[in-house]
Amino acid sequence: MITESSAPARGARITRVEVLLVDLPAKFPRKDAIQPFEKQETPIVRITTESGAVGAGYTYTLGTGGSAIMRLLADCLAPQLLGQDARKVEALWWRLNRSINSVSPGIFTSLALAAIDIALWDIRGQLAGLPLSVMVGGAHDRMPIYDTEGGWLNIDDDELVANARSVAERGFHGFKVKVGLSLKDDIRRLAKVREALPDHVDVMTDANQIFNVDEAIRRARAYADLGVAWFEEPLPADDLHGHKLLRQSTAMPIAIGETLHSIHSFRQYLQQDACSIVQVDAARVGGITPWLKVAHMAEAFNMAVAPHYLMELHVSLACGVPNARLVEHIPQLDDLLSAPIVIDKDGYVTPPSTPGTGIEWDWSEVAKRQIAQEVVCP
Repeated sequence: MITESSAPARGARITRVEVLLVDLPAKFPRKDAIQPFEKQETPIVRITTESGAVGAGYTYTLGTGGSAIMRLLADCLAPQLLGQDARKVEALWWRLNRSINSVSPGIFTSLALAAIDIALWDIRGQLAGLPLSVMVGGAHDRMPIYDTEGGWLNIDDDELVANARSVAERGFHGFKVKVGLSLKDDIRRLAKVREALPDHVDVMTDANQIFNVDEAIRRARAYADLGVAWFEEPLPADDLHGHKLLRQSTAMPIAIGETLHSIHSFRQYLQQDACSIVQVDAARVGGITPWLKVAHMAEAFNMAVAPHYLMELHVSLACGVPNARLVEHIPQLDDLLSAPIVIDKDGYVTPPSTPGTGIEWDWSEVAKRQIAQEVVCP
């Protein structure tokens, strides 16, 4: 077996990069306080090395911008990978990031970098013969899961309660309810869900950045009376001062991070005591490489990590760091996988044990749904 330490650089040299774009329609109508979620655009990167190792990485948008990410990957980033040592993940991330410095950091550059970085970590794990969860630390053997899929804002009260009961029966550890209706309507929905769930199952709220500071403070006080476990994205992500004011006004944990795109943004939130729970997203922060830096930075502030979305990847990352708390259940990739994620009867998910990321893509299904492809090779 080739190991990471003994494999010659020649065997790890990158010879080919494919960039694919796949559309995934939402499984049912979804809406949060800001926008509907009608489809997921999924740019996928496959990197091949001289030894024959193939790493796959991916990123996403919620309906718009996928073609722009694909062009950034195919035209600017992928050509720089040819001939490089795929094991040198940190060096490659920084080289690529600096090559697009005039537009970075930003959501499009972070999403594009993430697809490459995840593919490189996939190769690194394969060459080392280690699963991702072990490569990044191996802190946990499994991770509890909570559900977001049943709590969208467009779901009526009866279905919302039925969904909450269903995930509790499956052993899930929490249920997230989208908020952003009138205060009266939000409280009614939350109260019904709280009453329907056993005491040990948490209720979370997610406002998707809809509120001003005054309204967020008012909502936090009202939600706290219902025992809500956290208030997620109450304010626009760039309102650092507003989040600090909110944190000072309530004992309820404030969760942020899915729309922060660099390690430096997270540093500011942590230094300013403007959050309680870190929801770093590997795609939106630029890949596994910066994700780990954010998770360990949160650990230094004694804060929990509960990553946003991408459960197939985040279960391995969460199991790698000691301060991870929960993984979010939104099974959006199922239609592209030959082996979807498995949740046990106690509401835990175990990371893949195969070398690399362990995400088992069904490439025939990917090909059926593919709407664009670029191949970069010498």
